[in-house]
Amino acid sequence: MTRFLVVLTDVRPVERETRDERNAPERRRQVVGASSREAADRIAGAFMALGMVRAGRQRVKVIAVGRRRSEPPASE
Repeated sequence: MTRFLVVLTDVRPVERETRDERNAPERRRQVVGASSREAADRIAGAFMALGMVRAGRQRVKVIAVGRRRSEPPASE
């Protein structure tokens, strides 16, 4: 089953032309795990209501982690 992380990060100024989250990730403020996309979206919505997010100083990211296991084919 796919799990989701909801991450609240600080927005940093652009230092280069492109952002490289692998080599220079934004500082995390809060990380919350969720077992479904619906739950992750609800948590993200609550984070988006925060003043720092609304002011553009922080951002909310929803990240899918792991893989959803595919169901075995139905026997014929």
